[in-house]
Amino acid sequence: MGLFDGLMGNASEVKQTKADKELENVLIPGETVDLAFVLVRDLIVFTDYRLVIIDKQGMTGKKVEYKSYPYKSISRFSVETSGHFDLDAELKIWVSSALEPAEVLQFRKDKNIIKVQQALAAAVMK
Repeated sequence: MGLFDGLMGNASEVKQTKADKELENVLIPGETVDLAFVLVRDLIVFTDYRLVIIDKQGMTGKKVEYKSYPYKSISRFSVETSGHFDLDAELKIWVSSALEPAEVLQFRKDKNIIKVQQALAAAVMK
């Protein structure tokens, strides 16, 4: 996937070195990145301990929010794929006993939502 896909909201896989650089001040000693996806400017990162969502904010993206979800706190998740008329795919993640999802991530008609869901399932079901 190229730049155009990224601008349209499609997730594309990120090289581990780029994800490691983005998380150099967030990862604990011994924690490694297993898989990462970029969604426009934001990153969805799977480590061996947790899911980290990096939300770049503002025009320049200098303001960054790091959301960390230990896999053991993720109680459920759902994936809604895109259709013919509804081009958005959506991933929702719930933590503990929350009624509302902690995260709702939008994808544009994208096959990588399946990869993200599979990685999340593998991490949570350990």
